[in-house]
Amino acid sequence: MAKNLSNIDELSIAAIRATCIDGINKANSGHPGMCLSAAPIVYTLFKDYLVSNPSNSKWHNRDRFVMSCGHGSMLYYTILHLCGFDITMDDLKSFRQVSSRTPGHPEVGVTDGIDAGSGPLGQGIAQAVGMALAETILNKMYGDDVYNHYTYCLTGDGCLEEGISQEAITFAGTNKLNKLILLYDRNNVTLDGPLAQSSSEDVANRFLASNWNVIHVAEGNNYKSIKKAIKLAKNNVCGPTIIIVDTVIGLGSRNQGTSKTHGSPLGVEDGSAAKASYGYNYGEFEIPQEVYDNFKNTFIKRGLEANKLSDEKIANFAKNSPEKYQLFKKYLNNDLSNDVDNIKISEELFKDCASRDASGELLNIYHENIPVLVGGSADVAGSVKTKLKNGKTWDAENYDGTNINWGIREFFMSAAANGILLHGGLRSYVGTFFVFADYCKPAIRMSALEELPQIYLFSHDTIAVGEDGPTHQPIEQLAMLRSIPNNFVFRPADYKETLGAYKCALKSTKTPCSIILSRQKLPVLENTSVDNVQKGGYIVKKESKNNDFTIIATGSEVKLAIDAANLLSNKNIDVRVVSIPSLELFEAQGEEYIESTLGADYNHRLFVEMASPFGLYKYAKNVMGIDKFGASGPANQVIELYGFTVDKVCEKVLKILNK
Repeated sequence: MAKNLSNIDELSIAAIRATCIDGINKANSGHPGMCLSAAPIVYTLFKDYLVSNPSNSKWHNRDRFVMSCGHGSMLYYTILHLCGFDITMDDLKSFRQVSSRTPGHPEVGVTDGIDAGSGPLGQGIAQAVGMALAETILNKMYGDDVYNHYTYCLTGDGCLEEGISQEAITFAGTNKLNKLILLYDRNNVTLDGPLAQSSSEDVANRFLASNWNVIHVAEGNNYKSIKKAIKLAKNNVCGPTIIIVDTVIGLGSRNQGTSKTHGSPLGVEDGSAAKASYGYNYGEFEIPQEVYDNFKNTFIKRGLEANKLSDEKIANFAKNSPEKYQLFKKYLNNDLSNDVDNIKISEELFKDCASRDASGELLNIYHENIPVLVGGSADVAGSVKTKLKNGKTWDAENYDGTNINWGIREFFMSAAANGILLHGGLRSYVGTFFVFADYCKPAIRMSALEELPQIYLFSHDTIAVGEDGPTHQPIEQLAMLRSIPNNFVFRPADYKETLGAYKCALKSTKTPCSIILSRQKLPVLENTSVDNVQKGGYIVKKESKNNDFTIIATGSEVKLAIDAANLLSNKNIDVRVVSIPSLELFEAQGEEYIESTLGADYNHRLFVEMASPFGLYKYAKNVMGIDKFGASGPANQVIELYGFTVDKVCEKVLKILNK
């Protein structure tokens, strides 16, 4: 039986639900279940609390909102439309269509007002933690008048089942991120059926055990109860807060409360019945003016006033603290190009050392000169050389720190660092052993998709890890990283190429960069170049007269290739050696440059790399790689076991040339 809509709040919530039903029905695709269950949560947050300005959607001091359960995107787009962001009714009608501004899951840069991309469940929570972390650092750096806002995250049952969620929850609780508020739409249903078939945990006690404040709203359709809960959460100063809101998935549908409403359109008949149950008697995609006025008089008015006040505070800040103001203005976006060009690295620094040691020295130099550079490792700072010697440790007692101890949480670390970049104002890096790039991969993919210039430092790059054995010796990881679109992978051959990789990574504004580093010492090579790294590949040993053969290599194998070429010259075989620190940048130079650099006929090329040969045959008919896992033993013995010696390379070349 239809109910009467007694006030503007009920009318607005009904309008949001009805629009979600219409948009998903028109697309014949989408997830109506949580759009209908979580509508009162999102409505209350945006109408009464969230501070943002739709006419200045990138305003630095706005509250951030992350919809971690991104399949509920139609709800997100609807609320942004009502709040005055640049999302039209036609955009809502184009939900999930090709080239639409309202794609199936929220995407940064596609839709106005979206603070974070989400899709793979759980990553949104980690990104929200990264945003809240960034706010603490920037607040300490510039003060309350510049950065002082909240981060809100909407999550569901699925997000909290993903392992990354617990990594994020533990970290946030340990570090008392009290401006982080998690809104949990607990409808107790997942795609395959009732939540009970896969989880029986006590969520409240899970969060209490992780040092969170817990608030429970028993009636998820009660606007006033949700409003009271968010107010209590904002008043909490002891740590982050989760508001557990009990809801009914697909509320109003004949299949409400079941998984049937999770990921399938309701259809016209059931959709109409659901609208009637809300008391909503308007046409398809029809929203009464009173609802628009409701948001104009609350959300839009609040945001305009807050932005105006913020501008006044920034003007005073510029007057009273001109040096800090210039820093603030300079680092609002992610562009560090001027800094990198102005920081001179002396050639006297170049020396024979592991590229992880070179990376550590360079990282500290850049940190000394770029005050917004922050980051850390997954509990391997000493091994990956990511600790900033003059950087203070960031924690609950020291929000002005720059060294972040992420703990043994590679996936969360990478996703949270994405959140730091999404927030803006800081540049982040993370580090771990290269073999654990597998744990980071879903977040690296999001870095690339969201066009974030994240810096990943991966050390212990080959079977030269040695005694730790095959579980710690990366084989397929290079191919995996290289397969990700919009992702630059660097494997430097010495100190000079490591510096070149850093310059490219720090100058990047829309592409994540992975720098792959050695554990073993690498000599500084005569003809390697800092500047040529930006070309991706270049000649490091030119043939004397005739280009009989070309050996291509990366990383530590460049020295091996040069030594082999020198030995082959004694047999009157004229060999060119090409270093390719970045296949992606090499490809960007175009076919003419690639062919002129590689030189010799395709059949007379050998690519040498202590990793999977996957993808390398594009450059050479012959590849010396590794198509099995590593072995445990001293590094030099393992390398010899797998045939990466000067004699074996020469033997391979001679066999190819039939000599």
